Amino acid sequence: MERQIIGKNVEKIDALALATGQPVFTDDINLPNTLHIKFLYSPHANAIIEDIDTSEAEKLRGVHMVLTYKNTPQVYHTTAGQGWPEPSPYDTCMFNQHVRFVGDRVAAVAADSEEIATEALKLIKVKYNVLPAVFTPEEAMKEGAPILHEENPQGVYDYKKNLVAHIEVKAGDIEKGFKEADVVVEHTFETQFAQHSPIETHATISYLDENGRIVIRSSTQVPFHVRRIVAQVLGIPVSQIRVIKPRIGGGFGSKQEIILEEVCAFVTMKTGRPARAVYSREEEFISSRTRHPMKITVKIGAKKDGKFTAIRMYALSNTGAYGTHGLTVASNTGSKTLPLYNKAPNVEFVADVVYTNLPVPGAYRGYGATQGYACLEQTVDMVAEKLGLDPIAIRKINHIRKGETSPIFEALGEGREGVVQYIESEAIDKLLELGAKEIGFYEKWGKKIRNGSKVRGVGMSLHMQGSGIPKIDMGSATMKLNEDGSVNVLYGGTDIGTGLDTVVAQIVGEVLSIDPKKVIVYPSDTDITPFDKGAYASSGTFISGSAVYNTALKLRDQILEVAKEMFGEQDSKDYILKDGFVISERSGKRVSLSEMAYDTFYVKKQKQIMAVGSFVSESSPPPFAAHFVEVEVDEETGIVTPIKYVAAVDCGIVINPELTKGQIIGAIVNGIGYALTEEYKFGENGKVLNPNFMEYRIPSSRDIPEIVPILVETYEPTGPLGAKSVSEININGAIPAIGNAIYDAIGVRIGSSPYTPEKVLKALKEKNK
Repeated sequence: MERQIIGKNVEKIDALALATGQPVFTDDINLPNTLHIKFLYSPHANAIIEDIDTSEAEKLRGVHMVLTYKNTPQVYHTTAGQGWPEPSPYDTCMFNQHVRFVGDRVAAVAADSEEIATEALKLIKVKYNVLPAVFTPEEAMKEGAPILHEENPQGVYDYKKNLVAHIEVKAGDIEKGFKEADVVVEHTFETQFAQHSPIETHATISYLDENGRIVIRSSTQVPFHVRRIVAQVLGIPVSQIRVIKPRIGGGFGSKQEIILEEVCAFVTMKTGRPARAVYSREEEFISSRTRHPMKITVKIGAKKDGKFTAIRMYALSNTGAYGTHGLTVASNTGSKTLPLYNKAPNVEFVADVVYTNLPVPGAYRGYGATQGYACLEQTVDMVAEKLGLDPIAIRKINHIRKGETSPIFEALGEGREGVVQYIESEAIDKLLELGAKEIGFYEKWGKKIRNGSKVRGVGMSLHMQGSGIPKIDMGSATMKLNEDGSVNVLYGGTDIGTGLDTVVAQIVGEVLSIDPKKVIVYPSDTDITPFDKGAYASSGTFISGSAVYNTALKLRDQILEVAKEMFGEQDSKDYILKDGFVISERSGKRVSLSEMAYDTFYVKKQKQIMAVGSFVSESSPPPFAAHFVEVEVDEETGIVTPIKYVAAVDCGIVINPELTKGQIIGAIVNGIGYALTEEYKFGENGKVLNPNFMEYRIPSSRDIPEIVPILVETYEPTGPLGAKSVSEININGAIPAIGNAIYDAIGVRIGSSPYTPEKVLKALKEKNK
C-alpha cells in the first residue's frame, strides 16, 4: 500500500502550544475561591495513630477543612488505575489510622492559600503508637514479623506473611531440563527503588459545574479509571463526576495512579469550592510512586550447541507499604521476558510480592520486564561464555521467530492467565546484525582497549515487550465530518507526551487521505470522549490507535456511500479518496469532502456523517529490540561512562519516524540513569534521604552518550496500519547491556544496579584478591 501520511515526520500537533508556554497543563488555570490542599505525613515507618487533635489547625483563619481518617470515607480501594475488576488489592483508604511508611498520609488541610495550609499542618497534634518495621521482603516474610495489613485486604495472597501475591507457572519438566543440559548457569541480580522524575509533578484541580457535578482536571494517564475509583471512594455515581485530562508533563507510569483526585473531589463535594493539590518535588519522591525493587534469580541450562534446555526465573518483589500494581508488575517480569527464548522446552517462573514499610512502588515504564531482563540478559551472556559462543550467536539459536509461540503466553498474563499468541511480525536476526555493525561489536568485543586506567568494552542485550493487554484493554473513538472537509476525532486515549494525538491525526489522515492538520483531535474527557482504559501497557498506538483506525474506516464507508448517491451510481467499489476528494475511477466524477458535508447538512437526506468504533485485541504483538553499548570503565575511580549506545528496534510499521526515535532515545536515557546513578537512599527508620534532584541523580545532557536508533520495519497484521508499540521496550536494555559491557571491559560482574563507582571498585578489589 502506498503511504500518504504515515511514515512521514508530521509535526506534533501540540508543538507550538508547548513551545510558546500556552496554559495547557493541569495547574495552568486559576479558579476563584480555590482551596489549596497540603498534607501531613507520618514520621514513622509503622505506627497506629492513637489520637489526632486538629482543633488548633481548624481555628486558624483561612482554614476550611482538616481531613483525617476520622472524617473521611473509610472505603478500602486500590489506587492502581487498572481495568475492572482490578487485580491489585483493596488495601488503602483516603486516610489510614495505621500508617505504614515514612511519608504515609496522616492529615490534609484545605485553606485559602498554600501558606495558610502549611502553617495549619504545624498545629495538628498526633500521638502515635510506634510499631516494629520491616524494610526487606526477606524480613517481612519471616515468622513473627509484624503484619502490615492486619485488616486482611481483598486480593492479598497471605496477609499474615505480608505476601501480596505468589505466582507460579511451569511448562515442561524443569528438573529434567537441567539434567539434560551440558552447562548450567545461575545468576542473581538486584534492582533498586527509582523515581519516575516527570517534569510535572502530580497535580489535580476539582470544582463543581453549573449542575453541581464534580469536575476533576488532573495530570492522569487513566481518566476513566479515575472517575470509577473516585466514585467508589466517595460513594457517588460515576454520572456525578467528569474527568478532564489536559497536557501532561510526563508520566512514565507514575500517573497511572489515583493519588490526589479523591482528596480534591472530597473537599469540593463538602465545601462547594474548587480545590487544588500539587505535589512538591519532595512529595513526588516520597509519596507518589516508585519502581518495584526486585531480587531476580535466573538459572539456565544449555546443550553444547547453545540450545537452551531449561530456564528458571524467581522474582522477589518489594511492593512497599501498599500492593498497588504488585501482582501485575511481577507477572510481567516473567511474561514479557521468558517467551523471548522459546527454544527452551522447560520453563518455570515463580514470584513473591511482599509488603514492607517503605514507599510505594507502582507502574513504571518497563513494568517488571526491566527487572527481569536485568538478570536474564546477563545470565544469557554467562551461558554463552561457558559454551565458547559469542553473545549474538547464542541469542540467534534460541530466540522466538515469526509463526512461533511460547507456553508462557497462555499461562501468564497480567495478574491472571494469558492467551495463546503467535508471533506475526519479527526481525530479530536483522536487529542483531544491524546493531552489531553500527557499534562495531565484533571488532571491539573481548579486545579490552586500554587508555591508561580506562578500559573499553562492549555489551548487548535482546528484548521483547507487548502492545496492550490482550482481551482486557479497550479503546474507542467517535469521528465526524465538518463543512470544510475537516474531521473531529474524539477518543479516550491519553497522550502523556508520547505524541499519541499526532499519531491519531496521521492514522485518520491516511485512511481518509486528508492533511493531518485538518484532523481536530480531542482526547480524554470522560463526558465527551468514549471509553479508553488509558495510557499504559504499551497500548497507545496499538489499542487507542486501532480504535481510531476502525472508526476512520467506518467514516470512510459512510463517505463513499454518500458519494455514490451524489454521483448517481450503483456501487462505490472503484471509488478512491485522495487529497480531500472522493473520485470515481470509472466515471471520473469527483466531489470534495467539503461539498459532501454541505450537501448532507443543508440539501439532501440531511444527516451528520459520523462514526463510532472500538477495539480490543486478541493478542499483544511484541515489539523487539537489540541494544548495544560501548562503555569506558576507569579502574582508578570506578566510573562507568557510556560512549555510544545503539538500539535496533522492530515496532512494526513506523507511523512517525521522528516521534518514534524520540521515544526510543528518551527510554534509553531513562534506562541509563537507572543503570548508573539513580537510587533511593534510606535512613535506619526508612526515611528517604535524597528526595531531590541534587542528591538523586538523573542524567543531564552531559551524561548522555551518542545514541543511534535504528528502525527496522515489519508489518504487524493486528495493529493499526501495521504498527506495534515502541515507547516502553527500550528502557529495558541499559542495565543488562551496560552490565555485559563492564564485564567485557574489566572482567567483573556487579550483582546489583546502579553500577556505582563504589561497586565497581569493590568488585575489582575482590577480583584482584
